[in-house]
Amino acid sequence: MLAAWRRRTRGEHRWPSVAAITLAIVLQLLLPDRLSLHPRWLLPGVEIALLVVLILGNPVRLVREHTLLRLGGLGLIVTMTVANASSAALLIERLLTGQAGDDAPSLIGSGAAIYATNIIAFGVWYWELDRGGPFARAAGLRQHTDFLFPQMTEPDVAPPDWEPAFLDYLYVSYTNATAFSPTDTMPLSRWTKMLMLAQSAIALGTVALVIARAVNVLH
Repeated sequence: MLAAWRRRTRGEHRWPSVAAITLAIVLQLLLPDRLSLHPRWLLPGVEIALLVVLILGNPVRLVREHTLLRLGGLGLIVTMTVANASSAALLIERLLTGQAGDDAPSLIGSGAAIYATNIIAFGVWYWELDRGGPFARAAGLRQHTDFLFPQMTEPDVAPPDWEPAFLDYLYVSYTNATAFSPTDTMPLSRWTKMLMLAQSAIALGTVALVIARAVNVLH
């Protein structure tokens, strides 16, 4: 008998991913003007528009796949990643050139917002691409996984109907950003390894420089 994650299922609920993406957009809008691409409303506006389209296409469960919706989902992630990576690059540039200022709470707040958005953006990447994305996983179209979760190797530790959902990928993203390496879930395909590498690099650069500058300011 096939494991649940390999069989056809009812599809995931939409709202966990919507809540996380909404939080990421809010964090982007809260960043100082100097750490945002201009016009600063453009990328968040594109993200909001794409998110609304995706919700209308599948309001509750991810059960109806369409090429345009798939492209819209990928476009949303790309836009979110570009916006956050740009903010991280601008922050790092200011830290290295001494233009970041002496306001430690503001530095830590900006760094935390970029760090949290980094976790959400890459969590959505992992969720959207693993085994072809949530629709392909629900249809059981791909049997070879890109992420090896513990429940896949030890099925006795999980319910028979267990399958990875958005929060599992968000957790993978969180642990990769905090440990700067995989923890309990292993990347198997090359694209997952490269994405995890990029995420760790952004997280490490942001955290290390922000903390170093903040400590220097406080002293």
